[in-house]
Amino acid sequence: MSQGHTISTHAEDVHVEVRLGGELVADSRRPVLLEETGLATAYYLPKDDLRSEARPIELSTHCPFKGDASYWTIEVGDRTHDAIAWSYEEPNEGAEDIEGRVAFFADRAEILVDGVAV
Repeated sequence: MSQGHTISTHAEDVHVEVRLGGELVADSRRPVLLEETGLATAYYLPKDDLRSEARPIELSTHCPFKGDASYWTIEVGDRTHDAIAWSYEEPNEGAEDIEGRVAFFADRAEILVDGVAV
């Protein structure tokens, strides 16, 4: 890792809801939180806790700290939310707790933690 750059993960006993256009698309009481230097906390949710179907798309990026990210699209009503969420299916060592979980972009989705917007 780069000097001074850290990531850490931990399970948290909180209630996370994700809404798109006011519609509930994820509801979890089993999040893993990822904290990374310079970034807001990301809430990684089990795919089983998604309330809407998420479709993988042909987009990927690489993070030297977490590994290769894949992206997901969700349709809500007549609106398609392209690449609204991402996951690490085979994360790097040190990020194994987020394997196969999905996180949402907080600037494009409404994320509530114990009823409070993040």
